[in-house]
Amino acid sequence: MDSQIRISDLENIISEKVFIKIEKWNLYLGDAGLARHLAIECISNKDRGPLEAAKISLKTINVKVGNGVNSIPLINLITTSQIFELEEILESFFEN
Repeated sequence: MDSQIRISDLENIISEKVFIKIEKWNLYLGDAGLARHLAIECISNKDRGPLEAAKISLKTINVKVGNGVNSIPLINLITTSQIFELEEILESFFEN
C-alpha cells in the first residue's frame, strides 16, 4: 500500500507541474493521462539518480498521436526546462 501511495503522490505532483509543449500550447501530463505512467517509470529508475531517472523514463514512454498508429517518445514533446522541472521534482521526492 505504501508504494501505491508514493506512486499516487508523485503522479499528483507530475500532473500539476509537467507539461507537453506543442507550439504555444501546454498540455499538462495529468490532463493527457500520462502522469501515472511517468511516475511509475521514474520510481522504477530511482537508483539511477534524479536526472537519469527523468531522462530514461521520458525516453521509455511513447505517446500515441493521431489515430494511434504513430507514437513519439515523451522526451521529444517536453522542453529542456520541463526535464529539469521533473528532475527537481524527483530530487525532492526521492529524498523523502
